[in-house]
Parts: sequence; C-alpha cells; structure tokens
Amino acid sequence: MEYRLKNTVSKDAFRYGYLLNKIYPYIRPFWGRIIINLIIAIPLGLLDGVVAFSLKPYMDLVINGNPSVTYTILGHDVQVQSSFAAIIPIAIILFAAFQGILKYVSHYLTDWLGQRISNSLKVDLFKKLTSLDPQFYDVNSSGLVLTRFLSDPDAASKNIISNLQTFISTAFGIVGLVAVLLYNSWQLAIVGVTVMGLAITPVTFIRKKIKQVSNASMVVGGNMTTNFNETFAGNKIVAAYNLQNDQNKKFEHQIHQQFDLAMSLTKRVGWMSPIMYFICSIGIALVFWYGTHLILTGVLTAGSMMSFVTSLLLLYKPVKNLGNTLTGLQGTFVAMGRVFELFDLVPYIHDKENALELDGLHRDIYFNNISFEYEPEIPVLKNINLRVNKNETLALVGNSGGGKSTIVSLIPRFYDVTKGSVEFDGVDIRNYTLKSLRNQISFVFQDNYLFSGTIKDNILMGNEHATDEQIQKVVQMAHLDEFIATLDKGLDTYVGERGTTLSGGQRQRVAIARAMLKDAPIVILDEATSALDNQSEAIVQKALDNLIRNKTVFVIAHRLSTIKNADRIAVINEGELAELGTHEELMQINNGKYKHLYEMQFKKQEEIC
Repeated sequence: MEYRLKNTVSKDAFRYGYLLNKIYPYIRPFWGRIIINLIIAIPLGLLDGVVAFSLKPYMDLVINGNPSVTYTILGHDVQVQSSFAAIIPIAIILFAAFQGILKYVSHYLTDWLGQRISNSLKVDLFKKLTSLDPQFYDVNSSGLVLTRFLSDPDAASKNIISNLQTFISTAFGIVGLVAVLLYNSWQLAIVGVTVMGLAITPVTFIRKKIKQVSNASMVVGGNMTTNFNETFAGNKIVAAYNLQNDQNKKFEHQIHQQFDLAMSLTKRVGWMSPIMYFICSIGIALVFWYGTHLILTGVLTAGSMMSFVTSLLLLYKPVKNLGNTLTGLQGTFVAMGRVFELFDLVPYIHDKENALELDGLHRDIYFNNISFEYEPEIPVLKNINLRVNKNETLALVGNSGGGKSTIVSLIPRFYDVTKGSVEFDGVDIRNYTLKSLRNQISFVFQDNYLFSGTIKDNILMGNEHATDEQIQKVVQMAHLDEFIATLDKGLDTYVGERGTTLSGGQRQRVAIARAMLKDAPIVILDEATSALDNQSEAIVQKALDNLIRNKTVFVIAHRLSTIKNADRIAVINEGELAELGTHEELMQINNGKYKHLYEMQFKKQEEIC
C-alpha cells in the first residue's frame, strides 16, 4: 500500500459488511452494554406511538363519550368518561418520567461506548504510527497524519453507536406509528405509508457525494492543521521574513476551500428536507380528504381520525431522522474506511521471520556494494564498499547532499539499501530484529529532539532503568553539571516542547547524556556541533570525546578538529566513495577531493583557530 496518505481515498466506504467485520473486535468487549443500549432504543422509539394511540380512547370516550356509561368493577360503579379524564393526565406524567430516564441512560451509554471504542482505536493506530519507518514521515504532512490518526477514529467509532441507536429507535418508532395507523384505518394507512416511502427515496442518491466531500474535507483539514503546525514551529522564521501575510492568505484559502466543500454538500443534502416536507404535506392532505369521507360514512370515528393524523404527523419526524441517520451512517462508514486503510499500511522496514537477536559488534561493519534510492531511478548512493572496524572512528565528509547522512541512516535501518547489504560481523543487518539492532546504536544529531518533560525524563530515554548514580555520572561526562547546578529544580526542570527553553549547546549536551546512558557500542554523530558557536562547540566536543571513547563511531562533521581526530576519513561525492584514508594520506593525493575540500573549507578553520 502507498505511504502517501494524501492519495488515499476510502475505497471501502460502501463495503459495509467488510467494515463492520473490521470494527467488530473493538466492539466485542462492550457487547453487553451495546445490546442493553440498543434494547433501550426500542421502547424509546415506540413511545411516540403510545401517545398517538392514547388519543383514540381519549377522543371517543372522554371528549365525545357518553357520561352515563358505567361499569361495575369489584362492586364499585366506575364512570368511564370521568375515569379516563383522571387517568390520562397522570399517565402522561408517568410516561414523560419513564421516557426521560430511558433517554438519560441511553445517552450516557452511547457516549461511554463511543469514547471507549474510539480510545481503543486510537491506541492501536498510535502503535501503528510508531511502527512506521521514517519514509512514511518523509512523504506525509503532520496535519494530514493528525487528521487521519486522531479525527477519523472519532468519526468512525463515536458516531457508529449513536447512529445505530438512533437508527433502531427511529425504525421502531416508524413501526409503532405505522401499527397505530393500521389499527385506526388500514385504508388511510396505505395512503400515508406510500407517501412517506416516496419522501425518503432521495436519500439513496447522495451517498457518493458524501464520500467525495468527506475525503476532500479530510485533505483540506489536514492542510489546515499542517499550516497551524508550521506557523507554530516556524514562528521565528515567519517573524524574521515577514511571512505573516503569506501564512494568513494560505489559511484563508484553506478556510474558503472548506466552506465550499461544506456548502457543496449542503446544496445536495439540504433540499431533501423541503422535498420530504412537501411530499408529506400531499400525503396529509390526501388523508384529510379521504378521512373526512370515512367519518361521514361512519367507517371511522373522530377519535380514530385524530389518532391517525397525530401518528402521521409524528411519523414525519422519524422518517426525516431516518434519512439523516442513514446519511450520518454513510459518513461514519467513510471515516471507518479511512481508519482501516491506516491499519493496512505495512512498514517497509520490518523484522523478517525468525530474525536473530544482535548481541553487540565484535569485528566490523561492512557496507557491501550498497546502493540506495529514495525515489525510483534517482540514485543517492552508488556501489559503496566500505569496512569499518570495531572501535574505529570514521569521519564522513563531502559536499552537502552527497549522501553522508543517508549512509549513517542505513546502519539502524531507518531505510533499507536498494542493492547490496550492510553487515555486522559478516551478517546482513536485515537478519536481525530491529529492536536488538537499534539497541546497539546511539545517536546525536544536529538538531536533537527533546520531548516535553523534565531534563531527567529526556536523559532517561537512553536507559529508563538507570540509577541516580548512573544519571549523575553521565551528567558530569556530558558537562551538564555546571548548567544543572544553576537551575532551581535541577534535573527536574521542565524543558518544554522540542526543548525550546534550552540553548542549542544545552540541548546537545542533554542529547549526549542520553546517548551516554544508553552505552551502545556504536555511535552516530550527524553534524552534532555544526549549529553551535565556538564556545558551545568546545564544551560539547569535550562531552562527545567522553561519549565516543572505546566505541565504533561514524561522524559527519564540518569542523577540522573533529575530522583530524578520526582514524580514517571517507570522502563521499555525489553518492560515491571518492577517497578513503587518514588526513595525512588524503592530503598527499594531487587534485584529490579531500584536499580540495580542505583548501576551500577546513584550512580557513585551522587559520582561525
């Protein structure tokens, strides 16, 4: 299945059996409560019929009844007219109380079930999200991911119970009212029910439009969320480059798109209500005309006519609701289709069957004739052969975009090679479990992400079982101790999202401490000091020296000091391994790539130092 979500449509939106089968495992744990809720919906639907049915005896016996008619019950004379006049108001109060209790219980159960099913879906979808490899995040915007993984589960699960409950209540309401119609006059019932059937027919014509608009709205909603995220994360760029108007125009355009889509659906759905009302009005007119004839001919009593007309008027609401409910159910199935398409996403990077557990690096890492492409037919790395021995430090240098970061991204299998293999001690890393492979590798990037929480929380991500003594040790080795001592709460200081409350050097040292605590045999440093000033870099470099001691290290660097300290230097040029050797060896190559790079970039750093 394609990773690019924007191109994903809910192709299964009309496969109701398939979708219900998919969501059943999430419904099954709550099946008892669901059954109770759906059973409650039955009397809720029938209660309107009770009101309509009661009008016949009220009209015939109380309004138009003979006050002299009496019955003897248990030796007491009971006058029919006065008895019904007293009983019916009390019955109405009791009926309203009973109906209110049922509605409260039904509403509570519906919300409880919707929330629980939605939460279960979200938990599993989040697990799916964390199982996907970096390529998924490369090709999808944050807004679209948030919409698909958070909003769609709500639409798919919360509404299905309420729609089913409403559907059952409405269906039984229709059945009850139709029964009252038939009881009062089967002749008039044929007229009324036929007209109501014609009124609901238009619902069947808008299913595909709902699907189209729902998918288009999802895309626009995702773009809007992305715009919010980018404006928030890039607020300094927006301010520095005066991009406020551009961002405002982009968002305004998205708002207009969303409005147009909403109105497009309204134009197609909105006409159903007036058409249904018009058709129903014709039915009511026919009933009055024919009903008057039946009364005058003595076939129908006034009470039956009143009960029938009330039932017919009450029937209009559930018929209309049934149309709206079917429309809502279709929207729910559209969202459900999108949700289960997410579950169908298969990570490109995954464990093979019977994968091995990696227990460390014993000899070397070998890039065995590797090639790599992000996009088909656009090579990024070409036929690279490179062996890195245990506890060796290899510096990767070259022009920007040459493939240095891609090479180190292949080691933890953020991506898999297109051709060749990356081997640990002669074994293809694809034969190892991802977890055991990545447990052997520590990372320090140029822009290290810190999660919202305390400094201690972020350091503990390297080893959640570390002791306080181990934490204090890595804090000292990462040269964080002096900085931590200046904070009122020390390691328990909250750093905020992305660690924005810390300076660049401080974030780097927290990341280094995290990597130290992991104590993995392989360390990858991807431009770890490139964004720092000289003073911060000097401190961070000391921390890095402590981190890489007795480790196998891959370092992408632009600073001469870091490169010179490496055991060997690999020059990557346009995806190829151009040169390999020590600094002195590479400087001996006339017209060499490294020598040219040194003359253009590194020599200036040496002169400054």
